[in-house]
Amino acid sequence: MYRPPAFREDRPDVLRAAILAHPLATLVTAGDRGIVANVIPFSLAATARGDVLRAHLARANEQVADLRAGASALVLFQGPQAYVSPSWYASKRVHAKVVPTWNYVVVQARGTARMIDDPAWLLEQIANLTTAAEEDQLEPWTVADAPDDFIRGQLKGIVGVEITVDRLEGKWKVSQNRSREDRISVADGLRAAGNHQVADLIPHD
Repeated sequence: MYRPPAFREDRPDVLRAAILAHPLATLVTAGDRGIVANVIPFSLAATARGDVLRAHLARANEQVADLRAGASALVLFQGPQAYVSPSWYASKRVHAKVVPTWNYVVVQARGTARMIDDPAWLLEQIANLTTAAEEDQLEPWTVADAPDDFIRGQLKGIVGVEITVDRLEGKWKVSQNRSREDRISVADGLRAAGNHQVADLIPHD
């Protein structure tokens, strides 16, 4: 990933927090079928082997064959993003030498996948993923709310994937390369447009 120094983010705690906040990711592999990409939610766990990403795919998914064959995996997590209008820059009023851009947060994880057919593992992965996703609901749903035989049937149609992360890197492109005045004016423009998430990421100091 192209990461100019101003936009590099390598702090493990910051990268992990972004993954947990935005678990829906794009899983990319290159195998006999060429480049294949699928969007699936991941859970993140800290183990003795390091960071591990866990998910499940439909057994009929063509990507499963490549993963079983040992294809390397690239997982892309996309965080908050926003278009930045040049009209927001304070410097536009000074010299007008400004152009549009995009602010965004992205995390890339790379590793080798291990495929898992164990129903107990799959049940635990689904339970952990669901618990995290349901925590803000007024009446959180749990796997135990569904009939056991129904869940057993659902598990037969999926396969687990566990990726031990060999490399984790991030890119926080949030106007760090602009002057303080431009950063403040971009944050103001984003808030006026209703995008407080990206506005709050822009440094003012």
